[in-house]
Amino acid sequence: MGIGTEEGRKKHQARSGWLLSLPALVLLLVGASGPLVIVAVYSFLKPGEYSGVQWIFSLEAWFKVLLEKDIFDGTISLADAHLAIFWRSARLSLLTTAVTLVLGLPTAWFIATRPARSRALWLFLITIPFWTNLLIRTFAIMEVIRNEGILNTALLALGLIETPIQILYSGTAVLIGMTYVYLPLMVLPLFAAIDRFDFRLIEAGYDLYASRWQVLRRVILPIIRPGIVAGSILVFVPSLGAYVTPRVLGGGKNMMIGNFIELQFGQGRNWPLGASLSMVLLLIVVVALLIYVRTAPQEDRHD
Repeated sequence: MGIGTEEGRKKHQARSGWLLSLPALVLLLVGASGPLVIVAVYSFLKPGEYSGVQWIFSLEAWFKVLLEKDIFDGTISLADAHLAIFWRSARLSLLTTAVTLVLGLPTAWFIATRPARSRALWLFLITIPFWTNLLIRTFAIMEVIRNEGILNTALLALGLIETPIQILYSGTAVLIGMTYVYLPLMVLPLFAAIDRFDFRLIEAGYDLYASRWQVLRRVILPIIRPGIVAGSILVFVPSLGAYVTPRVLGGGKNMMIGNFIELQFGQGRNWPLGASLSMVLLLIVVVALLIYVRTAPQEDRHD
């Protein structure tokens, strides 16, 4: 009798828990999955005459993502322009991830090795850029690297250059801007991993006659790898779909996937192609996440 009552009470609590979480689940389903389903459906339709879509099933948009048909002889070839945009986006995203890692690791190490009473202040300073809108931060970078900006003005005043260095509206400008924007996303996970690091292991490595490089490669990096993986994910994923920074600092000369998708929904008036490009971008992000999730535990086991 008591066992049945206890089981009934547990079932009632479980049912009540599901009912309490139902509004949040519905909101998540409608707010997150709903737009994704709409975009997926649009990718299988025909474009409208002036914009929008025609409710006619078609694989034309998916075909045009990577292929193109000659209007004269009907031959099919690779869409070189689209592939160039995908390659540029992946390359800049990987470079951004690498640069933020190189800059973020010593920064996180410095913060983690400060006295406990001052760590909060340093972390506070790292998060200050998030208080400002992304567009404003991008314009701030523009004021630094433009021909009449702070950087060129300082170099001219010091006599290090005779003419301003053309940085703005280039791939370098986009890389600098995305590095500045996403650097805190690399520093914070690295700090969390280093903060749990047992620094006595470094002394043990030196006692075993290991060099600084060997201690870094064989002791420090394997232990803080979860922070490196988390930071790389947090930087690579938004960098791949970046829109504001490439648009402002690239000047339209260095179009990335996010800009190309916006172009299809705007001036291109080809919503199905924009939707199919969005789905391809989503698939790339999912594949990247799966690679990270599957490889990191295996590497940890081998170590």
